[in-house]
Amino acid sequence: MNPIEEALAGGVGLGTAILFPALGELISERAGVVNLGTEGAMLGGALGSVVVTIETGNVWLGLLVGIICGAAASAIHGWLTIRRKADQLASGLVLWFLVLGMTSTFGADYNNQPVNAMTKVAIPGLSKIPWVGPILFDHEILVYVGYVAVAAIWYVFYRTRAGLALRATGERPDVVATTGGRPQLVQFLAVTIGGAFAGLGGAFFANVVASSWTENLTHGYGFVAVAVVLFAAWRPLWVLGGSFLFGIALNLPYVLQAHQVQLNQALLDALPYLVTLLALAALARRGGADAPEELGKALNRSSA
Repeated sequence: MNPIEEALAGGVGLGTAILFPALGELISERAGVVNLGTEGAMLGGALGSVVVTIETGNVWLGLLVGIICGAAASAIHGWLTIRRKADQLASGLVLWFLVLGMTSTFGADYNNQPVNAMTKVAIPGLSKIPWVGPILFDHEILVYVGYVAVAAIWYVFYRTRAGLALRATGERPDVVATTGGRPQLVQFLAVTIGGAFAGLGGAFFANVVASSWTENLTHGYGFVAVAVVLFAAWRPLWVLGGSFLFGIALNLPYVLQAHQVQLNQALLDALPYLVTLLALAALARRGGADAPEELGKALNRSSA
């Protein structure tokens, strides 16, 4: 592949580690709950998956445990914010600090131990399409799961009663309650499912991208996932694009270095986050009008 194809193909792989937690945050925020603890759910999922994969040699069991760890972490946030009415931003940050400390402590014995990384599976026919094939259809299975997840979430949001209930809860939970719905249950399930996606993203990053565990492995990607949802204006297809945009920016420095392009290392390290900030600056004004009404109220209470 030429350098451009390398940057794009690698960006799709790295972007998938952002896509899963971003989809999870999308589900949570559509129900009216922001979860800054997404970073913590990713860390928990990453460590849980690595430990189980190393101990059992079964990467799929490791991924399952990673999903469970992410869901459990976010369920704590859901209980605090929905049942106990804790501040959403504060609760998310506390959850992140808690999981960061726990994973740093319990993951010490697994630092830099290699895991059984997943192998790539080229989709017959599609992977042979010039340009598009190598970029989109020559990856690990979980990348394709990400494609399907985006389509499935779009369908659920806009074509099912469950999606209607979720979106209505994010807009007017009091109206949902008066019609016999259970908005608190919907929100709790949305936050927990969102955490499961974040855990899967952390597990993917640990088992496929890094192929090992190190302290604070996710390096703030969970916060980027939260930003991607704003960039995407709470639309599933835009979440896919935003995640891959960040993934390309993250992969680009490695491609440039591989081709001996001399650039300032600090600039290369900051490039992914600079791209994210520029995208948010350009699109935040547009996206704010599309925010779920209950989400806006929660953020206003947090900043008051």
